[in-house]
Amino acid sequence: MSTTIDYYELLECERTADAGTIKSSYRKLAMKYHPDKNAGCKDSEAKFKAVSEAYDCLKDPQKRAAYDRFGHAAFQGGGGGGGAQDFGGFSDIFESVFGEFMGGRQQGGRAQQRRGADLRYDMEITLEEAYHGKQSDITVDISVACDTCHGSGAKPGTHAHQCKTCAGHGKVRAQQGFFVVERACPACHGSGEVIDTPCSDCRGEGRVEQTKTLSVNVPPGVDEGTRVRLSGEGEAGARGAPPGDLYIFLHVKRHNLFEREGTTLFARAPISFTTASLGGTMSIPGLDGRAHEIRIPAGIQSGKQLRQRGAGMPVLQGRGHGDLVIQIDVETPTKLSTRQRELLELFRETETGDECPQSQGFFSRLKNAFAGE
Repeated sequence: MSTTIDYYELLECERTADAGTIKSSYRKLAMKYHPDKNAGCKDSEAKFKAVSEAYDCLKDPQKRAAYDRFGHAAFQGGGGGGGAQDFGGFSDIFESVFGEFMGGRQQGGRAQQRRGADLRYDMEITLEEAYHGKQSDITVDISVACDTCHGSGAKPGTHAHQCKTCAGHGKVRAQQGFFVVERACPACHGSGEVIDTPCSDCRGEGRVEQTKTLSVNVPPGVDEGTRVRLSGEGEAGARGAPPGDLYIFLHVKRHNLFEREGTTLFARAPISFTTASLGGTMSIPGLDGRAHEIRIPAGIQSGKQLRQRGAGMPVLQGRGHGDLVIQIDVETPTKLSTRQRELLELFRETETGDECPQSQGFFSRLKNAFAGE
């Protein structure tokens, strides 16, 4: 293919295209026309060389500026874009196209350090502690950086050297057809370094087991399953890699009076049928340490809910409180004195009279129901 064809036309881009658009178009075309995917096809090979030459020019800001001004004449006499000799086998194209999505190889020929693992600790608290918050100390057995070798894993006075098998990348590659298979280096196990004389205390790991006491701040308003993160208090990374985090999972004990749904507290309050009939007040001890007076309207029915605004759980990392909801349970007495029974008999007599229109309506509906059978 003649190099007189416009580079922008070869890469299927406008002359105003930015560097990202040009790179994306080149990747697509290079994958399409690479000789390894089109064995024996001379047209594909020529097309691959042409798009490679075009991209080699346009990816360089100075070369692109010269090309935009003078065209191909800017590179006559040996100053060309480099041609296809600048591009290796299919594995190089594969890494150029997919390297950033698959991790690629690290800059400077050194494997990326893998941070320590995150750890979990389960803590049980009371509902009162969830309301007020608390400061608590916990004890954990955890891997920490070795003090003897300062986390390097090498015996003091010595140091690790670059792995010769993977050249410090921590990974080795093998080409299988059109694809490249990448796996951890068997010599250094992915670290990119080899320790000839390991530290005697940590045996080359750079970390040792230790019991630590940590302070945990539980904020007001936490709920079941809330996580508190202690940054950098997880497992130490191998050979000086940064540590992970420690996550405290909170579990709230069941309360003997209150149930919780978000910031709302629920409680059941038994009252006598006389209080339900005549009305009154009752006092509920709140989690805030104060007694909340609940007004009971006359004639309230069992199952009715009464709401006390602002007497519920605090909003986690916010302002205000939820509500306290009291469900009324009207209790029927099982033991009556002679006087109580006489008064109830008298009350029952009035229920069937003119003084109780609700009862009259009930008996009327009952009579009609039987009449309809």
